[in-house]
Amino acid sequence: MSLFALDPRLERDSTLLMKLGLCQLRLMRDSRWPWLLLVPQRPGIAEIFDLTPLDQTMLTFETSITAKALKQATGCHKINVGALGNQVSQFHFHVIAREQGDPAWPGPVWGYGEATPWTDSARTILTERLLEAI
Repeated sequence: MSLFALDPRLERDSTLLMKLGLCQLRLMRDSRWPWLLLVPQRPGIAEIFDLTPLDQTMLTFETSITAKALKQATGCHKINVGALGNQVSQFHFHVIAREQGDPAWPGPVWGYGEATPWTDSARTILTERLLEAI
């Protein structure tokens, strides 16, 4: 039986905030958008249909509570969710707070410009708001 291991690129590009029932909740290291990842802690998962039906239900629940908490924590205009996996095949779900007039609005955030690191204080404030909302 293989063990869950986080893809090195996801590890490099994000910070662990907490572990939920199924997923790791991670914050992307790009302050242009409050951008979270949900990564199911299951080995060998590349697609949503690779998850068991129960895990799919848990993912839906964890996505919903994460998206609601992100909206509450940021007051954003729109929450975007999605799974692409073109560059990292390990299944992960993006939950992104979008604001009219943000750097990529209304287009997608993927591949837009260069990442801007979080300041320690901004990351701490967002993290505290998120964890309180969850």
